Amino acid sequence: MADGVEVNIEGLDSLLGKMSAISEVTQSKAGRLALRKAANIIRDRARGNAQRVDDPLTREAIYKNIVAKFDNRKYRLTGDIGFRIGVLGGARANLKVRDRRKSDRRRARLGQASLESMGEISGSGKGNPGGATYYWRFLEFGTEHAQAHPILRPAMNGVDMQVINTFSSEFEKAIDRAISRAQKKGIPP
Repeated sequence: MADGVEVNIEGLDSLLGKMSAISEVTQSKAGRLALRKAANIIRDRARGNAQRVDDPLTREAIYKNIVAKFDNRKYRLTGDIGFRIGVLGGARANLKVRDRRKSDRRRARLGQASLESMGEISGSGKGNPGGATYYWRFLEFGTEHAQAHPILRPAMNGVDMQVINTFSSEFEKAIDRAISRAQKKGIPP
């Protein structure tokens, strides 16, 4: 079983030369911009996958809640730039049975209580563009009664040359802009 994925990209000598010419702060900003563009490609694929399996009869729309966000925690801890692609409101606040009031447990058992009245989905997606789509993971991973219809996993399977090429071209453009700005200010590259 492989522990990781290793990617060798050849022909990026000009990019590596330019990277050595600029400061680490500028590399970080340029890398963040380029990585965002590459992550947006994966996000758009996931949105397309979600539109295929989304139920048009409901007002919730999973594809509207799929976003690419900067991974601030990873950046603060390691200094590495990363983006996370996921579903807004995807981790619903789940109250445990023993934490509910006795009347709520009884109403839930009888099917008379809605999830909203019991506090199940409070704050977990009502304000999101696609509504409360906590159920996306049932589609993604399946249940014992329903087959899985993956949305996010097929959007990024293995190494994708379109994403890598987008990242490298956008990174090179950002570095070129940074070098030209530095030259205008009179700072040697």
